[in-house]
Amino acid sequence: METETEPCVPLASLRDLHRVVAQLAQARSVADTLQTIADGAVAALGFELAAVNAVCADGDLLVAAVAGSDDAEAMLAGRKGSRDSWERRLSMGVRWGELCFIPYTEGWVLDHDDVPQWHATGPAPRYPDEWHPMDRLFAPMRASDGELLAVLAVDRPRDGRRPGPWGCEALQLYASQAAIAISNARLRGNMQRALVRLEREQHALRASEESFRQAFEYAPSGMAIAEVGGEHHGRLLRVNDALCRLLGRTPPILRRYGFADLVHPEDTGVLLRTSAEGGRAELRLSHREGGYIWVSLRNSVVANTSAGPQYLLTHVEDIEERKRHELALAHRASHDSLTGLPNSAELRTRLGSRICDRPDDTTGRCGPVAVPTDAFEGLGTPPPRPYDHHDHIRPPDAAGGDGKGLAVLFCDLDGFKSINDRYGHSCGDAVLREVARRLESGVRDNDTVARLGGDEFVVLAEGLGEADASDLAVRLRNAIIPPIRVEGRAVRVGASFGIGWASCGLSTEEILESADQRMYIEKRSRSHGRRRAG
Repeated sequence: METETEPCVPLASLRDLHRVVAQLAQARSVADTLQTIADGAVAALGFELAAVNAVCADGDLLVAAVAGSDDAEAMLAGRKGSRDSWERRLSMGVRWGELCFIPYTEGWVLDHDDVPQWHATGPAPRYPDEWHPMDRLFAPMRASDGELLAVLAVDRPRDGRRPGPWGCEALQLYASQAAIAISNARLRGNMQRALVRLEREQHALRASEESFRQAFEYAPSGMAIAEVGGEHHGRLLRVNDALCRLLGRTPPILRRYGFADLVHPEDTGVLLRTSAEGGRAELRLSHREGGYIWVSLRNSVVANTSAGPQYLLTHVEDIEERKRHELALAHRASHDSLTGLPNSAELRTRLGSRICDRPDDTTGRCGPVAVPTDAFEGLGTPPPRPYDHHDHIRPPDAAGGDGKGLAVLFCDLDGFKSINDRYGHSCGDAVLREVARRLESGVRDNDTVARLGGDEFVVLAEGLGEADASDLAVRLRNAIIPPIRVEGRAVRVGASFGIGWASCGLSTEEILESADQRMYIEKRSRSHGRRRAG
């Protein structure tokens, strides 16, 4: 840089300064910007050497660009100086506006710190403004909020003199414009990285969506997406081909419904609990051709952390065959294989579900029993569970009742053994099946007809008075008496009935034994000839 004694030089220098500032705006990256700053300081500001020390993420300063000397670049580029050492340098010396000048008389204390530097020794200055090789001049470059971005270090002015007022002003202006260029380059870099990251995320999202679409559309089992919340809560938004085949409906038709419209009425509660909580359930869904099919329904609530549940992803698997097999096994376990009637175990279960072990009272309803919990402390067992509320079962003649009760009709066939002995067990089995059919035809839908074993049957009929139970026994006896045609022959059996009554406070065995005893009393009271006639 020329001295200020020549009026034409500042204008030329201003043109050079304008040119290098314009070049700063053309840099494409932060690294290019830093190198352009170093090059511009050498080209336009009259220094033979310039180095840009950029602030790193850890706070230390890295020599990111060097201009003016290949040897200096090889020695300095890529080396770091600690933030503390740089803060010490910027706080000492002489302040030339925003610049920091450390004369050789003070800079010797910095010779052994960790800041990379390029200096040589030399003789004392011959005149007051002569530049000494150990002089140091720094131009901090700060963001608009005062954050330190980098430090421009310059050395060896070409005219051998320390910068005058114009030189200092030009260096400050250049450092200010360089700071703006660094901020803009960082902003562009951040934007470019954000755009690249966004593009990658969008690409990953598209790939994920395509993967989900293929997994959804081509899944071998049914898949559906349902709306959560809003006016159309539960409505199916999207279904795959497997679900359409499973339910016998097309996608446009299914999208008019929700699973609540297709579920079996008895399974509505199961569906509602599963939809609200996610998880898995087994229930029945309606098929287009009529009837219901068993499915395993597995829900996943897809939620947004800010907006809450968004939709329900449902996996629907056909378990009709397995469920039919399970129901058949359960039916065989609880029903007689010959007649299809409930067996002895199922009879006792149904009877036991209607009674409790509390004796008759006057309230007509069983409630919780108050049991001191401290009586069970230290025993290792929980206190007994209170009885569930239910109607207290009592005989029709019990005080405080309405004259009706749960009748237990014990039936024993008369003359059945002779049929087995004379015509064989196949004929006897046919007789038992027909008797079972006639008994079922003679009772109400909510009554129970069970086979205890052999030729013994039991009927449970609720809401009957004593006269009603006697009439029912007569009707059933008369239904059994007519001849039964088996293998081309007509055979006849009679029946004896004993009427007992279920009552809370009694066990199922006691109730059945009471009806059995009454049946034998009735059997003995009739002559052998009349047993067959009924």
